[in-house]
Amino acid sequence: MVSPVTVVKSEGPKLVPFFKATCVYFVLWLPSSSPSWVSALIKCLPIFCLWLFLLAHGLGFLLAHPSAICIFVGLVFSALGDAFLIWQDQGYFVHGLLMFAVTHMLYASAFGMRPLALRTGLVMTVLSGLFYAYLYPGLSGAFTYLVGVYAALISFMGWRAMAGLRLAGATWRWTELAAGGGALLFIVSDMAIALNKFCFPIPYSRALIMSTYYAAQMLIALSAVESREPAEDYRLSKAN
Repeated sequence: MVSPVTVVKSEGPKLVPFFKATCVYFVLWLPSSSPSWVSALIKCLPIFCLWLFLLAHGLGFLLAHPSAICIFVGLVFSALGDAFLIWQDQGYFVHGLLMFAVTHMLYASAFGMRPLALRTGLVMTVLSGLFYAYLYPGLSGAFTYLVGVYAALISFMGWRAMAGLRLAGATWRWTELAAGGGALLFIVSDMAIALNKFCFPIPYSRALIMSTYYAAQMLIALSAVESREPAEDYRLSKAN
């Protein structure tokens, strides 16, 4: 197991552009009421930096680790989703929702199906169902089923991310902790979006949504560094 101190020393410098881009977003704080390509670029810039973070480990690393490729492609779809949501009041909210649905499927694929952790999956399913039931009275039209499908996908992603967590003993890896924490923050961010859009206004909702979202994406990108499934193991698992 790699020491967390070693991780900070080796990966911290590669994340500096991400932290700077995130600071730019919060310092400029461009009004969401006036969407533009500039505001879309500023919002997507931290995600672009996470692309560079993964690419900094080399194309050979990505090509040798299918899970890392899934996370990279998930970040690409995340940037598309971010761009669509800039114009959500102009009718592009569903487009953003679909982009992030693909992102969650890719992240779930990266996290894999081992260990299965059925109890964790059951807990995630129950919580997701309860939250959807709470949202349901505020949903109408296509959102009635789109939000339900999205909730199922993100809870599935959360299940796969947290299934590998082993906090007791020395069997856990820091990447699994990063994946679980990232998934949890992503869920918190999306819950805030849903409550703010379909139920009631949340004070400082944008700050809450974006801070948890950027932190989630950083942790998920970081979880790819010590990849779970090298290409050889991947081929063997497919063969079995």
